Amino acid sequence: MTNKVVAITGASSGIGEATARELAGRGAAVVLGARRTDRLEKLTAEIRARGGRAAHRQVDVTAPADLAALVELAVTEFGRLDVLVSNAGISKIGPVADLDLAGWQAMIDVNVHGVLHGLAAALPVFERQRRGHLVTTISTAGLKITPTMAVYGGTKNAVRTILEGLRQESTAGWLRTTSVSPGYVRTELADSIDDPALRDQIRRTMNAFALDPSAVARAIAFAIDQPEDVEIGDITIRPTTQD
Repeated sequence: MTNKVVAITGASSGIGEATARELAGRGAAVVLGARRTDRLEKLTAEIRARGGRAAHRQVDVTAPADLAALVELAVTEFGRLDVLVSNAGISKIGPVADLDLAGWQAMIDVNVHGVLHGLAAALPVFERQRRGHLVTTISTAGLKITPTMAVYGGTKNAVRTILEGLRQESTAGWLRTTSVSPGYVRTELADSIDDPALRDQIRRTMNAFALDPSAVARAIAFAIDQPEDVEIGDITIRPTTQD
């Protein structure tokens, strides 16, 4: 892992933050992107204080230029980019009949367009290097369809389809793709839910049995740490008590 340079979106909290700590602890250089720069500054300082390598910049994944700048920062600061972890996401869940057009659009913008913007920024660098790995946080909501999560799960399944299509198109051997589908994890994802009752329900579930984000970070590290000719295509990770 000491030879890896990894960019991470949504790195200011939850799975993104845990992944940054995990990978930096294993010797990777991490390039952190998120909207909350105060948290990024603190995390970067902590990693450097422990002898790790880290850089950061403000990133809104709905803006293609921000993803391009994150990739450019990795190349400028550390000479290349080996892995892009597309982790930023929001959950505007609720019944389809609520007709939350604004929430649907927001999820499409962040969960789908945000991943595509990352692909567009990273793929040219990967192709030039003839080496690269795309790791994307999806969700078990795209595997098991449940009420109130239809559109959210749809955005996750869209990304799953895009990555699988890209995998089949990329047979030259230099590009790897990994989809990580977590179940309930103790993150701030519930904060993006507008419906108070649903938000409280999700928070109660998380408090009852959700995984610590470090569990997902270890799964991501496992996929990244494989030999270059080994691709871990899909990882599902959830609490043992989750149905």
